[in-house]
Amino acid sequence: MFKRQRTGSVVCASCGSLVGVNDEQCYSCGRRNPGLWGYAPLLRRLGNDLGFVPMIVYGSSAMYVIALALTVMFGGNIMGGGSPLGILAPNPNVQVALGASGAVPVFGYGNWWSILSAGWLHASILHIFMNMMWVRNLGPATADLYGGPRMVIIYTAGSACGFLLSSVLGLFPIPKFGAPLTVGASAPIFGLLGALMYYGRRSGSSIVHAEAKGYAVAFFVFGLIFPGVDNAAHAGGFIGGYAAGMLMDPLKPERINHMIGALACLVATALAILVSVVTMLLPQLLR
Repeated sequence: MFKRQRTGSVVCASCGSLVGVNDEQCYSCGRRNPGLWGYAPLLRRLGNDLGFVPMIVYGSSAMYVIALALTVMFGGNIMGGGSPLGILAPNPNVQVALGASGAVPVFGYGNWWSILSAGWLHASILHIFMNMMWVRNLGPATADLYGGPRMVIIYTAGSACGFLLSSVLGLFPIPKFGAPLTVGASAPIFGLLGALMYYGRRSGSSIVHAEAKGYAVAFFVFGLIFPGVDNAAHAGGFIGGYAAGMLMDPLKPERINHMIGALACLVATALAILVSVVTMLLPQLLR
């Protein structure tokens, strides 16, 4: 299954043209190393998103279950005081230990890496259900237009920019903007929307631009109406995704440095979660 192809032809990872597995450059689009060291067939079997969308869904679900289990272990209440929006809600201290972001973790505890890990945590069953639904809708669409590696970078940029803005604004008393503690995939989801909006503008596709804009406006208005929504994370995520889409230009073929950047984003995110667990959670468990 994971065997490397050493001879023969493969499909270019960028443009889909037939190339030799050991060709240094695609003669159609100019991509360097179009056969990806013989692993291009394996990566294509993962889909356009390189398996990143299932990774988000299963990874976020696992983190949510772990947060609930730890809340119960430490004697916390996961029912949210009867509020429908707070049913099956992990304890805030547990969330911080697993990598929650916001003004308190970033500036109070110095957990600057939490701007990468917070997007994999969720505050309630309804919160994770809604966010994973939109990840499944918008993730494949973004991967189809940008390619899997660039989609990973966009998602990570949306998370980092969204939670950074929320943490900064959380230092000031601005209603509905910024938070002392914040989690959720909505920041990177807005990053996907920002990238889709840029694609529509760059390519001249009024349909993609209009749909992405409509979703972004509707979600932002929803955030202004309903309590407990981190609008600063949404705004920052949108800006981060739009900027990432602009820098990587979806109309140009993917390059090998996009793959390297995507791997760097995945490693950085995994390390962010690991550092939170080692520095914040393990000392509590070992007491």
